[in-house]
Amino acid sequence: MLVEFKNVTFGYDVPLLRNVSFALHENERVGLLGGNGEGKTTILKLLAGELSPDDGTVTRKNGMRLGYLEQTGGFTSDSTVYGAMKEVLSEDERLLTALKEASEALSTAEGAAYSALSARIESLQRAIAARDSYHFEVRIKTVLGGMGFEHMLTQKVDTMSGGERTKLKLCRLLLEQPDLLVLDEPTNHLDIKTLFWLEEFLSSSKSALLIVSHDRYFLDKLTSRTLELDRGRLASYKGSYSKYKVLREERFKEEMRAYERQQEEIAKLQNYVDRNLVRATTAKSALSRVNRLERMDVLEKPLPPLPQPKFRFETEEKPYEKVLAAERFDLGAGGKLLLENASFCLMRGERAALVGSNGTGKSTLLKFFLSGDRKVTLGRMAKPAFYDQENADLDPEARVLDAMWERCTLSQTDVRKTLAQAGLGAEDIEKKVKELSGGMRAKLSLAILETQRANLLILDEPTNHLDLPAREALEDALKAFEGTLLFVSHDRRFIESLATVIFYIEGKSLNRFEGSYAEFLASRSAQPLPRPTESPKKTEGYRSKEERAKEAQARNRTREIEARLEAIEDEEKALNEELISCASDYKKVQTISEKLGRIRAESDVLYAEYETLI
Repeated sequence: MLVEFKNVTFGYDVPLLRNVSFALHENERVGLLGGNGEGKTTILKLLAGELSPDDGTVTRKNGMRLGYLEQTGGFTSDSTVYGAMKEVLSEDERLLTALKEASEALSTAEGAAYSALSARIESLQRAIAARDSYHFEVRIKTVLGGMGFEHMLTQKVDTMSGGERTKLKLCRLLLEQPDLLVLDEPTNHLDIKTLFWLEEFLSSSKSALLIVSHDRYFLDKLTSRTLELDRGRLASYKGSYSKYKVLREERFKEEMRAYERQQEEIAKLQNYVDRNLVRATTAKSALSRVNRLERMDVLEKPLPPLPQPKFRFETEEKPYEKVLAAERFDLGAGGKLLLENASFCLMRGERAALVGSNGTGKSTLLKFFLSGDRKVTLGRMAKPAFYDQENADLDPEARVLDAMWERCTLSQTDVRKTLAQAGLGAEDIEKKVKELSGGMRAKLSLAILETQRANLLILDEPTNHLDLPAREALEDALKAFEGTLLFVSHDRRFIESLATVIFYIEGKSLNRFEGSYAEFLASRSAQPLPRPTESPKKTEGYRSKEERAKEAQARNRTREIEARLEAIEDEEKALNEELISCASDYKKVQTISEKLGRIRAESDVLYAEYETLI
């Protein structure tokens, strides 16, 4: 056993944890779940010894080496990236230097000195073999390369961003190989390529793991037990995240059945006692039931699952088939060229994920599409709405209720209802925006997005800061959305659940892939996405070759109709102008009127067909 919590209680004004007990063992892989503010980080700090329990005990194995990655608080150093990693493995370098010196001295040693040096060399070789010291530089470069630092080896650590320094601290922990590795949201700041590498590295690591994460694929890949913190109490489930969801529901139902059975038994016993205790002939049997009631270990009523947030995105009208397009454009930021001679086309009803490594320009591209640049074409009747991952459009000084109310035409009652459904309660909506947590600000922005009734949603990292229930609620809402979707996300389960087409940035080029995210990864010989353990279902975005061919035919016909309708509108406008100018010429008026009748009849037929296609 590495760590044991025994009846741990901790809190400030109100207990946050109540009688929490669990243990972590060697080589165990455990996920820790819980809503925002439930106390997950508090458990990690208690485990690391940064906090002490108010009651109960936290016991750690003597000599246990603990590695703790906090969400914030990256590594600081005045060294270079590579130098900072060499510090971790300085013992390997020392052993190799000592071996070299001893070997050189051996060539001139004699007698007792020769024997002593030989014994020292043998001892050093054993230590080097045990630590695999000969390959310590390879290990450093492997970790730095896998985590995306291969081109930053000589950069000074203190010149890096906060996210980069947090990633660098994780690199040091991976090299240290502690007995227990505690990771608080380790997938933050990582692109998808790095996520896959980290999963593989941790899968082969000998360290025990305790992971707090909102990345469901990460949890499914690495964990075999799940701890859930819910309203101060901790429950343990055997299995990864997907299995835990099934077991949690089953446990609640079983505990509720047991509670209801016991309540029925108590009611029957109490009823018998009430009716028979005062009767001389039945008092003895009534007293026996009183004793049974007193000895009974009364079950607490199981806590029902907390209400989950709900989102709903509705549209008012359908746009023409081509919703968003841009032809032959360059894109840059901060003096750096991100895309060169790129083209983009998004069709009505598509749910497109935009993927690429960090720094390739995904967020910049989304903002470019909404910038009004002349190279960007927004389709007729397309109504876009944008979700900004930084929630920068929210006034931090505004009251939450006002921040939403001023952006929509809903009544105050409907605004309150929409905010409540998103997970913002009566107390939250009276706060200032700046007082909300990151997760609450994200829910506020999504609630505002709902009221815009857009038919084109452009979302930049919408799952950032959201807990798992909120992410899944957002997924469900976007699956039901009848409009067009373009989004950037590092949440692989989110992408796989939604995307029907993938745009990917690579080498200053913007490319399109038809198909699901799993198909995209397979096509690039990447690691295929693990499937959830629930019963497999056909991917919602999957289409057979025949279906795709029919859809392509329908798209082509729709384009033809749209082009003809535009031409008819222009022709009708010209005929009407001509009709006004020759109102006194009866024969000409009659000829023009006949032409108008024919093209209007054609227009009616085309609109009828158009309705069936869209």
